[in-house]
Amino acid sequence: MMQEEAFVEIKVLGPGCPKCKQTEEIVKQAIAEEGITANIEKVTDIMKIAGYGVFGTPAVIIDGEVKSVGKIPKKEDIKIWIKK
Repeated sequence: MMQEEAFVEIKVLGPGCPKCKQTEEIVKQAIAEEGITANIEKVTDIMKIAGYGVFGTPAVIIDGEVKSVGKIPKKEDIKIWIKK
């Protein structure tokens, strides 16, 4: 039997500041290290960010759930969040 591969939907919210870019890079590293298939969307529009109920950036949303707001998350935390 083949094992089903996990697919994760990730959104990195932020206007493009250095912390936002660093957060996106850490998310990409965590995904690569865990070997997980993921779709990463960068959301830079302030109105769209506010629509998620997020008022601090950078923010990370995984599978529709807000996981981090206003700080750069640790790679170890991201790895925990992306495992299903």
